[in-house]
Amino acid sequence: MSKGAIIGASTVLVVAVVAAVCVVSFKNGSSNAKEDGELSTSVKSIKSFCQPVDYRETCETTLEQTAGNATNPTDLAKAIFKATSERIEKAVRESAVLNDLKNDPRTSDALKDCEELLDYAIDDLKTTFDKLGGFQTSNFKRAVDDVKTWLSSALTYQETCLDGFENSTSTEASEKMRKALKSSQELTENILAIVDQFADTLANLDITGFSRRLLGDDGVPVWMSNAKRRQLEATPGSKEFKPDVTVAADGSGDFKTINEALAKVPVKSTGTYVMYVKAGTYKEYVSVARNVTNLVMIGDGATKTIITGNKSFMLNITTKDTATMEAIGNGFFMRGIGVENTAGSKNHQAVALRVQSDQSAFYECQFDGHQDTLYTHTSRQYYRDCTITGTIDFIFGNAQVVLQNCRIQVRRCMDNQQNIVTAQGRKEKHSAGGTVIHNCTIEPHEDFKADAAKFKTFLGRPWKEYSRTLYIQSDIGGFIDPQGWLPWLGDFGLNTCYYAEVENRGDGADMSKRAKWRGVKTVTYQQAQQKYTVERFIQGQTWLPKFGVPFIPGLLPQEQSGRIH
Repeated sequence: MSKGAIIGASTVLVVAVVAAVCVVSFKNGSSNAKEDGELSTSVKSIKSFCQPVDYRETCETTLEQTAGNATNPTDLAKAIFKATSERIEKAVRESAVLNDLKNDPRTSDALKDCEELLDYAIDDLKTTFDKLGGFQTSNFKRAVDDVKTWLSSALTYQETCLDGFENSTSTEASEKMRKALKSSQELTENILAIVDQFADTLANLDITGFSRRLLGDDGVPVWMSNAKRRQLEATPGSKEFKPDVTVAADGSGDFKTINEALAKVPVKSTGTYVMYVKAGTYKEYVSVARNVTNLVMIGDGATKTIITGNKSFMLNITTKDTATMEAIGNGFFMRGIGVENTAGSKNHQAVALRVQSDQSAFYECQFDGHQDTLYTHTSRQYYRDCTITGTIDFIFGNAQVVLQNCRIQVRRCMDNQQNIVTAQGRKEKHSAGGTVIHNCTIEPHEDFKADAAKFKTFLGRPWKEYSRTLYIQSDIGGFIDPQGWLPWLGDFGLNTCYYAEVENRGDGADMSKRAKWRGVKTVTYQQAQQKYTVERFIQGQTWLPKFGVPFIPGLLPQEQSGRIH
């Protein structure tokens, strides 16, 4: 096939991918073959369209039910898009019916979450389809990266909906919702598989705008000027933001609370809106809504401007709803602010910050908690020079996230517990999610230093089957257990997870006694540089500069890895 034909077909394919993001509920059925055993042209087209996917029957049945006699990819894509719109609305209606089954507070909260998450999926579907209507062939790589992020987020929202029922007493509500979402999850994973194949094909053909940009030996792209390279490697964030609104707890600003100021922020803004939050303790639960985009929040320092809350799992609410702060609207940036959840270890899951904002960044911030402190839920996220404290699974979720030059501090857990830094939540193998911890320091918190030797502390455990976490060029303290990684339950995820340590240092970086699971990988410096960097993993070079936050686009030179806080 010629490059021209590939380009033409790929435009249709990307649209088809987006159209399939949020399909929610389908019934399985058999293929439509002619009685004489010969397949119709439309069925052949459907089978060809669904050939590369993991859940082929779901793909074929969906199209057979919705595409009529369609035979070309454009019509198949339109059929899936139409089915998506109709059935996701049906799923929302069905979730309202399920409210009759809410016999306990946890079930009620889980059902409320599901309605909210389906709304996010509907919004993502419409937005992505509209955006891709006019994308250029010169931006294939960027378009495919975006599509993979959106699809992975859609898949994660569905899984989060189901996670909410884990501790509810209503098994009927849980099973009905799981059944309703089964086909949706399979179809979303199918389209992710198609995107992967599509991306590989274009990369191999060296399509303009899609071929890989090579990094230099210093981990910075070879196409970048020397001045820009120096800026990205070492220059502190120096961008000054002029406040549009000022929040001050002492009354010296425009508003006394952050939520009052948020109510006045323009929605769906394409330009930056800056909120300055003066030093003070803000006892409120902050939600940057889906329609609040490109918001910048600047504080006076992570230990001076503090947002605090204490919601926890023990209040009969889902983990998602325990967050002191949540950033949902895309393009969010925060600097110099601390967020904490003071519920403590005894109250189990208690999130300080939950983030699903795509292309969001956090600079010189602090997130304090115990279990489940930082919920990197979905989308592309970047953390620079931040401090994260906690005990169990305190960095978790399925975002594409890079933490760079951060301090990760383990606190003292309860006497009957052990500490685990990460619990990455990638459910399907084609999902874009993963946690990359680059050039960070993993150390005991002040309240744990004296007792660190008494408790086991691990780098992570597989919350979901395809959990993916990498520690790269980081300083790992000697208090980390030599095994490194901890099983979740039995052999769950041990063969399918993706865990790696690359060029780390410190007393805890010795890998000779690490867990010998199939999922614990050996990854070279060169392999990590090609995939697990700010440039490659979250495409940060395209959106981080607008924030003025420093970032290392690739890896540090091997002989120069190491830093002083």
